[in-house]
Amino acid sequence: MAQAGLQLVNEGAGVDGLKQQLADCIRMLERADIIDFNGHCSIRIGEDRILINQGNCQRSRITAADIVTIDMEGKLIEGVANPPLEFHLHTGIYRARADVKSVVHAHPKWSTYLTMTGHSYKPVFAQGVLPGECPVLDTPTSINTREMADRLSGVLGDRPAALMKSHGAVAVGASIVEAFVLAVYLEENAQRQYMALQIGTPYVFDAEDCQAAREKLWSASLFQRTWDHYKAKL
Repeated sequence: MAQAGLQLVNEGAGVDGLKQQLADCIRMLERADIIDFNGHCSIRIGEDRILINQGNCQRSRITAADIVTIDMEGKLIEGVANPPLEFHLHTGIYRARADVKSVVHAHPKWSTYLTMTGHSYKPVFAQGVLPGECPVLDTPTSINTREMADRLSGVLGDRPAALMKSHGAVAVGASIVEAFVLAVYLEENAQRQYMALQIGTPYVFDAEDCQAAREKLWSASLFQRTWDHYKAKL
């Protein structure tokens, strides 16, 4: 669950600024090999509208012009192309979670390896604590109906992130910065967990370790630093 007091919200930038942030987020995820030719991210604007990348855009060279506005039923409000077929994933989470302002859905390989083989996500380094326990939606089915979106939202609950068996991951936040950073931490932890499993049994953070990591690392300035690190690579 998101920590109280973190002031990373989609405010102050204006709609054009949010579109640019969303495009930057997707390009950074693609560069980090977390999003491929698919994957999508969104930002809630107002009660019943969201910004999301159009379904047919090239993620590696996406611009603000590729961001469209849809309502909670997926109807195109502004833009020249349709949203991804899995727009339901985003609208379902927004319906269920008033605290969520941004959603990242990706198909990262390391965390997907874990779900393919029945390994639970375990925090094995400090930042890997922040996505939480990462429960798994036990089906590889695309989230392209309201029913599937409700199932995913039920698995996610009030947590920051969840996995989908042999499919991908979702991370949510109070801003696109927060959702992006949690997605990055989730995948980096999964990679470390996977690699450690090749040579032995990795150390898993216990409850005391997790509490200490959350208190130290769930910080607006540290989240922004991680975002800036990846943005500088663009």
